[in-house]
Amino acid sequence: MTSGRKWWRWAASALLPLALACTRETGPEGAATAGASALGGGSSLAELMQKRGLNEADVVAALKTYTPSGKHDEYYLFASGGHGGNLIVIGVPSMRILKYIGVFTPEPWQGYGYGDQTMELLKQGSRDGKMLTWGDMHHPALSESAGEYDGQYLFVNDKANPRVAVVSLRDFATTQIVASELIESEHGSTFVTPDTDYVIETSQYPAPLGGRYADVTKFNDEYRGATIFWKFDRARGRIVPEESWAMELPPYMQDLADAGKLVSDGYVFINSINTERAYGGNLEGNPPLESGVSQNDMDYLHVINWKKAEQVVKAGRTKVIAGMRVIALETAVAEGLLHFVPEPKSPHGVDVTPDGKDIVVGGKLDTHATVFSFEKIKALIAANTFVGKDPYGVPILPFQEAIRGQCEIGLGPLHTQFDNEGFAYTSVFIESKVAKWSLKDLKLVDKLSTHYNIGHLVAAEGDTVSPDGRFLVAMNKWAIDRFAPVGPLLPQNFQLIDPVGPKMQMLYDAPIPLGEPHYAQMIKADKIKPVEIYKPAGMNALTHEKDPFAVEGGKERIERKPDGVHVYMTAVRSHFTPDIIRVKQGDTVHLHITNIEQAKDATHGFTVGSQNIHVSLEPGKHANVTFVADKPGVYPMYCTEFCSALHLEMAGYFLVEPK
Repeated sequence: MTSGRKWWRWAASALLPLALACTRETGPEGAATAGASALGGGSSLAELMQKRGLNEADVVAALKTYTPSGKHDEYYLFASGGHGGNLIVIGVPSMRILKYIGVFTPEPWQGYGYGDQTMELLKQGSRDGKMLTWGDMHHPALSESAGEYDGQYLFVNDKANPRVAVVSLRDFATTQIVASELIESEHGSTFVTPDTDYVIETSQYPAPLGGRYADVTKFNDEYRGATIFWKFDRARGRIVPEESWAMELPPYMQDLADAGKLVSDGYVFINSINTERAYGGNLEGNPPLESGVSQNDMDYLHVINWKKAEQVVKAGRTKVIAGMRVIALETAVAEGLLHFVPEPKSPHGVDVTPDGKDIVVGGKLDTHATVFSFEKIKALIAANTFVGKDPYGVPILPFQEAIRGQCEIGLGPLHTQFDNEGFAYTSVFIESKVAKWSLKDLKLVDKLSTHYNIGHLVAAEGDTVSPDGRFLVAMNKWAIDRFAPVGPLLPQNFQLIDPVGPKMQMLYDAPIPLGEPHYAQMIKADKIKPVEIYKPAGMNALTHEKDPFAVEGGKERIERKPDGVHVYMTAVRSHFTPDIIRVKQGDTVHLHITNIEQAKDATHGFTVGSQNIHVSLEPGKHANVTFVADKPGVYPMYCTEFCSALHLEMAGYFLVEPK
């Protein structure tokens, strides 16, 4: 009849007008006949609408989002898992949650953080010698080629414990976590340069660099910010810490960031708040931090020439702090790498337009989206046209000469995304609305109420060089009355919006019962080509290479070695081999388990009771688990994933003999 991609358009243009026309022209009886024919019997569309209390707009919205069984979504939405420390994968337009990806915190279903490989992965993110089992994920960033999403990798950050993780979209699994003790918090991350040369991580709350101590009363002199440029090796799919570097920044609170593209490629733009350099102390005679950082009318947009900075690093003009090469603030100023432009107070979003010519900033305590011109900024820098310097010697460009203009959109603008028709979409937090406005003439076009307190928003490929203009998702902080009550802690509310046409239309509410999602990116589904089976059997999901302990069918065995008991096991419907394991109390046990299935979705799980062990064994996957059998007893072991009619029989015994 028609492709899945065009289905809702066909439905909206064919089925709905037919039923509604029958309702108007022949009454409910005619509609019943037409509806029964169109819907294959049962209640008519008009009757269903009446029973449910739906109007035409409701039905149009339903048709635009309905994704029949077996039909795939047009887009993947990758959303941060907030306090959950993991990643949420959502289909659009259905808004169905497809998967959680374990990143900074254990994820039991996938056995993430319970087997050797993923436990070691979590340990990569240790800071100050502490293994961390929670994170505050904020900003997913898809890998890009020439400013377009390429569907290969995704990067995420942890605001609370400055870390960056790499997720492979080959199998939607985390493969690397890097941490630097240079900074103590971060927010302007992760954002990538247009060809994913670097993944950007920028501090938020200033602190003495490298984790040293200095009293907060020495804030101006001893506290600093920094932005880290993590070098990414696409061929290896790895961040390379030894090729990464950072730039020291003044002790303002750096916020969000975005990389230039096309004409502005080579630059990074970072918002900041707290030009006041307030640090709180409301029991020590100082104003609370929130009021202290909101006194000045302007904060500073940081303009960094990262390609020029890269040359400074290669020339060795850096210092080493916490094992990382750092361009000192004095060097950044002397080399012309860092400039400031005043921006409306308390800014949050900083978003580069698809053509790379403008930078849109939303000031939380302003009513405008302010559009900075990259051409004007570059010309002002070239002409040394400054209105002064900040206390650390950073040149400040004149505000009015650096902007193209402002669009009055309402109180509390935050983040901006773009479409393919020249429109921008900005979340307006205090008004709880999405504002649609023209980039060409900076005029407001439409506003749509959201429910409630919208933070970030995301459009289909809306921060690339070629946005799609198809769907928009408002990421709302509150739900209040949207869903059935579940106690005082409510879900977040993702609202799907159709932005096309003169009036935006709200389509769907999707509760997100996990952490506090912040940012998201939306990519065409056909750009991602995940594997369905690990081939050959015995693959290590972290390295995408055959594991050295992979087990072949017929070669299962138990071996006692100097470092403990090694169990070489296979899983296949519906048994483990071996299914009885005998060890002595105090033995270190090394389980090497390979799922030798090569059928799609033939996943097994494995656990041993009371040992805090669980691994997910997708078809062809290998996992290693090490633990100490410290208590004698009889412990059932079984498959945790319902895999066949004899799933309950896929079990065995782990026997620990007393000393």
